[in-house]
Amino acid sequence: MGYAFDTCPDRPENIDAILNGLDRYNPETTGIFQDYIAQQCESQTYDCFANLALLKLYQFNPHLLQLETTTNILAKALTVFPSPDFSLCLSLLPPHVLAQTKNAQQNGTAPPSGTLAEAVQLLSVLHTQLNNAQYDQFWDTLNGDDLYADLVADVQGFEELMRVRIAVVVSQCMQEVERSILESWMSIKGSKFENFVKEICGWKIEGEKVVIPLNKENEARSSVVRENVKFEQFGRMVKRAYEQPA
Repeated sequence: MGYAFDTCPDRPENIDAILNGLDRYNPETTGIFQDYIAQQCESQTYDCFANLALLKLYQFNPHLLQLETTTNILAKALTVFPSPDFSLCLSLLPPHVLAQTKNAQQNGTAPPSGTLAEAVQLLSVLHTQLNNAQYDQFWDTLNGDDLYADLVADVQGFEELMRVRIAVVVSQCMQEVERSILESWMSIKGSKFENFVKEICGWKIEGEKVVIPLNKENEARSSVVRENVKFEQFGRMVKRAYEQPA
């Protein structure tokens, strides 16, 4: 069962009270939200609505913005792809940060090291690769530069969370996939791969293929669309067309 965008089953009562009251816009709650982000990173929970509320507070109070917390919000948003959360978070970042990132991308340069603009540029690369289903490139990028490791270091179980999300997307559009391809998409092999496929995903390995059980997303179904339009409706439409002035 899904949850509404502004609800979260793991949200503490004090955070829920802030989000549903006027204190949501009180800059004094910034520290509470920042601690909540750290808690999400440690406990592998996720609360998009609360994270967006903190980014909104940063918009109103730019002097309160914390680079590490903002980076953690973006990294956590990656773990729920293909949802639009990452883009929603970007839309609330300071305009000068987005402009700096865009200019660097257009000029083929890198933003200043250690800045939010650099974090946005690097994490946006991962976001694009995930959305384009370039999972093997995603892992190559993530593991190919220590800067990426630093950006996601606070998110406990980041790699495991990403494998689960990739598996969810794969299960929605495939009934079987070559083992070697799925290994590259998950960036794991051998017994670790087999355990993930069988125990975590509940899939079967048959020879060199991984078989995914049918579900409402990956099952091929024929659909017939039937429009019930009466002749009189066509008559009225034609009549109106002739009545229009030339």
